[in-house]
Amino acid sequence: MRRLLSLLVFTLFSLQATAAPTPAPPQVAARAYILMDADSGAVLAESNADERLPPASLTKMMTSYVLANEIKAGRVKKSDMVVVSENAWSQNPIFEGSSLMWIEPGKDVSVEDLERGIIISSGNDACVAVAEHIAGSEKVFVDMMNAEAEQLGMYDSHYMNSHGLPDPEHYTTARDLALLARATVQNHPEQYPIYAEREFTYNDITQYNRNTLLGQDSTVDGLKTGHTKEAGYCLVASAKRRGMRLISVVLGTDSTRARASESRSLLNYGFRFFETTTVESAGRELDSPRIWKGQLDNVPVGLAEDIVLTVPRGATDSVQTSITLPDELVAPVSAGDVLGTIEVTLDDERLYKGDVVALTDVEPAGLFARLWDMVLMWIHSLFSV
Repeated sequence: MRRLLSLLVFTLFSLQATAAPTPAPPQVAARAYILMDADSGAVLAESNADERLPPASLTKMMTSYVLANEIKAGRVKKSDMVVVSENAWSQNPIFEGSSLMWIEPGKDVSVEDLERGIIISSGNDACVAVAEHIAGSEKVFVDMMNAEAEQLGMYDSHYMNSHGLPDPEHYTTARDLALLARATVQNHPEQYPIYAEREFTYNDITQYNRNTLLGQDSTVDGLKTGHTKEAGYCLVASAKRRGMRLISVVLGTDSTRARASESRSLLNYGFRFFETTTVESAGRELDSPRIWKGQLDNVPVGLAEDIVLTVPRGATDSVQTSITLPDELVAPVSAGDVLGTIEVTLDDERLYKGDVVALTDVEPAGLFARLWDMVLMWIHSLFSV
C-alpha cells in the first residue's frame, strides 16, 4: 500500500469541528460494529470492534483474498480447470443446510466460476475446491489464510476452515474484517467489482447476491454477508460517494433486514458528517533548506507518500501543517533520506506526525568548497547562539 495511512484519533462525543460539532454515531443494534474510511484508515464509529466473534460466511472474504493474491502472482489462472474432490462435493454431509454453488465430482469447474461461486453464491463447496486447487488440501490453505491475516494486521483473527462453518477456534473481529475489506479494495481492484454483481448462474442454477444493499443504494458496491446461528446476521459493506469510500462492518444482528438497515445507518452517518482529504501529496516540494558541504546549496524536501486524513465535514480548511528540520543539514544526502518531520493539526489537536524526506540526491562538494562551508558554518554558529 503506497499511502501513509493516518488514523484520525478523536472522541466522537466531544469533538468540536470548525464548522459544527460532530454528533454521536447512531445507535446500532449489533453485537459489534465499526465504520472505517477506506483511504485514511480513520475509524469514525465503533463498538466492541475487538471482540472475537464467529464470522460465518464473512470467512469467504479471506478465501477470495488469498485466491486473488494467487491470481495476481501468476500462480493460478482464472482459466484453470479445477478437479472437484469428494470433500468439495456439494453433497458432503458437513455442508448440509448451508449455502452452496452445487459443484460435483466428475465435472471440472473453472477458477473464474469458483471465484463467483464464493463471492456471489457464497458456496462452501466452492471454497473447498479452491483451497484444494491452490494448496493441495484445505488444511494447508487455512495456514495460508492465517498467514495472510497476520500480514494484514488482523491479530484477533484465526481461521480453521475456508468457508466459515462454526468451529470454536474460528473467529475474527469487526476491526479485522474492516482491514480485510480495505485490503481487498486497495490491493485487488480487478477482483473487487465481482462483489457488486447481483447474480451468478452455474449448472443452470441462478443464485442472487445476499447483500441487499446493492439494490437499495447505488453507491454500495460490496462486500459480503454471513449468517449462522452462532454468528447471527452479519454484513461487511462498502460504498463510495463524492470520491470518499467508507467500509462498515456489523456483526450479530437479528435479521437480514437489520444487518442492512444498521449498515446503511453507519454509512449515511459517515458520509454526512466526515470528509477525506489529501493534506499533502508525495513528491511535492514543501521546503528547500540550506545544505552544507554539498554540490547544491539547497535540498528540496517533501513526502515519500501522501498524507490522507478524514476530518469532520467542513473542517478541511482549518487543518494546519508544520515542518521541523534540523538547524544544519550536511551532504551527502540521498533521495528518500529522512531529514525532518511534518505535523498536521486541527484546532490544536495533532492528527498526524510523520517523516519529511529529501527529494533528490546531494553529492559532496569538492575539498575547497567543503572547507569553505566549514568556515561559513562556524561563523553561522556564532550568530545563532
